[in-house]
Amino acid sequence: MPESAGVVAIDTNVLVRLLTRDNETQFRTARALFAGHDIFIPHSVLLEAEWVLRCAYELAPAEVCTALRKVLGLANVHVDQPPLLSRVIDWHEAGLDFADALHLATSEGCEALKTFDRQFARRAGGLTPCPVELPN
Repeated sequence: MPESAGVVAIDTNVLVRLLTRDNETQFRTARALFAGHDIFIPHSVLLEAEWVLRCAYELAPAEVCTALRKVLGLANVHVDQPPLLSRVIDWHEAGLDFADALHLATSEGCEALKTFDRQFARRAGGLTPCPVELPN
């Protein structure tokens, strides 16, 4: 996102506090921040938040996707490449690892995405014109 006056970027911990409400004081501060500002969420924050919600909070992919969609659907929340992130969330909900989905979506203009992860290559088959392949 280009520089913009009045837009506040947030770190992963702010997003996680908002979504989990596991620390009431920080939740209220995060909620007030979201209520009073335009918010920018970097891709790296979404990637880390998914990992924290899945691993530390043991949320299922569908729960993580629902939470992310709610936040990203707020009128004052901004991200780079919203259609790309929408695909990432859809693919994650359909069974692709969130990080792999982000790697694939951001590699769509490439000839191929090479991986040693056979499961990723199988699950990603046909999702984009960029094939996910095992290296020769």
